[in-house]
Amino acid sequence: MSPKQIEDMYDAVIVGAGAAGLSAALGVLRSNAIRELRESGIDPKILVISKLQPLRSHTGSAEGGIAASLGNVEDDDWHWHYYDTVKGGDWLVDQDAAKLLAQYAPQTVINLERDGVAFSRTDDGHIAQRRFGGHTKDFGKEPVRRAAYAADRVGHQILHTLWQQCVAAGVVFAEEWYVTDLVVNDDHTRVAGVVAYDTHTGAVHAIHAHNVLLATGGAGRLFHTTSNSWDLTGDGMALALAAGLQLEDIEFVQFHPTGLAHTGILLSEAARAEGGVLRNANGEAFMERYAPQHRDLAARDVVSRSIMAEIDAGRGVADPKDPNGPKDCVWLDMTGIDPDHMQAVLPQVVETIRMYANIDPSVDYVPVKPTAHYTMGGIPITTDGEVYRWISESSHESTRRVVSGLFAAGECSCVSVHGANRLGGNSLLDACLFGNRAGETMATRIAERPVDNPMADETDTTDDDMSALVDAAATARKSNLADVLSASEDAATDDNPYQLLADLGRIMEQAVAVRCSADTIREALNTLRHELMPRAAALHAHSNTPTFNQEITAIWEAQHLSMLAQAVLTASDARHESRGSLRRLDFPQRDDEHFLTHSMIDTVDSGETMMSTHAEYEISWQPVHIDDFPPKARAY
Repeated sequence: MSPKQIEDMYDAVIVGAGAAGLSAALGVLRSNAIRELRESGIDPKILVISKLQPLRSHTGSAEGGIAASLGNVEDDDWHWHYYDTVKGGDWLVDQDAAKLLAQYAPQTVINLERDGVAFSRTDDGHIAQRRFGGHTKDFGKEPVRRAAYAADRVGHQILHTLWQQCVAAGVVFAEEWYVTDLVVNDDHTRVAGVVAYDTHTGAVHAIHAHNVLLATGGAGRLFHTTSNSWDLTGDGMALALAAGLQLEDIEFVQFHPTGLAHTGILLSEAARAEGGVLRNANGEAFMERYAPQHRDLAARDVVSRSIMAEIDAGRGVADPKDPNGPKDCVWLDMTGIDPDHMQAVLPQVVETIRMYANIDPSVDYVPVKPTAHYTMGGIPITTDGEVYRWISESSHESTRRVVSGLFAAGECSCVSVHGANRLGGNSLLDACLFGNRAGETMATRIAERPVDNPMADETDTTDDDMSALVDAAATARKSNLADVLSASEDAATDDNPYQLLADLGRIMEQAVAVRCSADTIREALNTLRHELMPRAAALHAHSNTPTFNQEITAIWEAQHLSMLAQAVLTASDARHESRGSLRRLDFPQRDDEHFLTHSMIDTVDSGETMMSTHAEYEISWQPVHIDDFPPKARAY
């Protein structure tokens, strides 16, 4: 689906059509500000751009649940959820944001139900809830059932519901369009619009907008073993970096403990919530040693590190599909779950295991290993979804400078409710809750200065100046597209983006998957700068057809991931501690004295292009916002 026409100027452009982008669109359209605007006869011009058909967005793959202290199954309190989120993030969480997340979680889930999400039910008809790792009652005393679920397909339910609501509200979509450039003014204080490539026609469009929201998802494709779909290539984060903006805490990448061996496909935490147990080669339920109170439902970073510790100690197992291969897995034992109950509440998990491992989980153990799952860091935003730059002018003068009109939400953003490690069930909550908040904030901005305002000051040339920036960026992108389509004579045997992404994933996995050190980071950076980034800059398509040519977008995705990889490695190297998902073998302890701060990575303005091997980054540090829970030792 493409818009019938491209408007001269949009009130808002939303990039990404997963839970965050769709929630933002609904947040705009359902706001009091837009209702009043429409009552005055002005209809906002809003466009949602997605590189996929929206129902293929990665939100649909979320399985286990969405966290909220509904208290439908047992007593719960949002203050406990708040504490668990801060503790789960190893105290790198901004507590003002985490408080909002926990406090408005029940309202968010209830609103999703009212929109049509078919949650599983208790016997008395309430939304059913299950245990999830790291969620407790009484401030860490014992596990609590807090994750609202729809069997193990809650993401599918939420995505379809939000999309249907957007269609009903008349949201205009540009589907299978790829945003290539985010355009801001020279001093990074205001957004001008985006440049987008229509894969159906091969045309490059300059999209002018007063407001832009990025909701493009994560960057799991940085790693070879990942639960993320093929399209999660960190586009929004890379667009922000290329536009001269910052990324926050980008070194923190969560590995989910239970990826199906050598596929990376996620086996939901719900499998352990329903009674699944992790076992080593000796059949031991080893999590009792590492997290005696919460065992298999400790926080994800704890479980992932524990699995790797068992493997490193020689107690790993081989994938039954490759019995003579490396013993780099452990067993997930689901045989203690009643088969009928398993089929009822874990249908997708059971189907995945049977289809991809040829195993019946009610009878046999399942081989699993940690898989790259979620990027905690991203584009820095306020609790209202506004993108900002952290300006650290001196040790005494630092501030957040908001980029006017630019917003972000979901996994590509960092409001810092996840800190150094995300609790299960908090990602869907983050996307829906803060996506909606960003939409409501954007609605207020739209109402203040609507595009179709008949009383607008026609002498104001600001829009013309900003539109000129977008037009110039579109012209540059058309030239870049022509270069990409200029195939060399040996195109049949030349390099390609798919091989480059495979090589990048392997290198990143060796460098920073679950654990890392200065040596592994240095080696990866050297390979990236001297081998992969030159290859990425030189990529070209093997067909000069601009329409329906997937290799064109694959090239841009490979370039985005190469750029992000350098940022992840640089930020990981700068943090000399172990915290949450970042395990430094050479700095094994958490260091609150020096690193209870957010890393803010920025490009050094050297005049080089982002894909140049000479492009460099610099790190500044922003203090963590602590309100109610001072840092203390973290144990499960």
